[in-house]
Amino acid sequence: MKLLFPILAALLLGACAAYGGRGLAPGTAWLAEVIGVMGKPAMRWQNPDGSVQLAYPRGPAGYHTFMVRIGPDGKLKSVDNVLEYKGFAQIRPGMSEAQVLRVLGPPYPAWTSHFQARDERVWQWHYCDDWYNAAHFSVLFDATSRTVRTAMSVSEQCGQANCVCTK
Repeated sequence: MKLLFPILAALLLGACAAYGGRGLAPGTAWLAEVIGVMGKPAMRWQNPDGSVQLAYPRGPAGYHTFMVRIGPDGKLKSVDNVLEYKGFAQIRPGMSEAQVLRVLGPPYPAWTSHFQARDERVWQWHYCDDWYNAAHFSVLFDATSRTVRTAMSVSEQCGQANCVCTK
């Protein structure tokens, strides 16, 4: 029993470090290290210059999607949470679904909706807003052209226990 607590504490600390890539240093960590710490990415893009982009969504219960960028030399360039206003501000009408995925990563599949009457598809992400309230960011696509019509953000009702989040 005396060993159980230290083992559990070490496992929990290790899980927290892996969540957002804590401990990975840009310029020194390699792609294999990133995958070793953060796990298998949900999406991966190979760029023409040899660099790589990896998406790590941490939902539906989490509030983050980390976009990892690896340089052509195989070293970590950056780890950024993209589910923030600066990420959302990049979403513009006319963008393709593929372009949105490159900016925000994959939406939570259970929250994807199709509205036949409007010929509209909606993707949603769960995030923590600037006031530490749980919120949803939605991107509405024209289902035929698969391009962005509009986007919006809605905070959850703050009477709920899960309303307050951490960044």
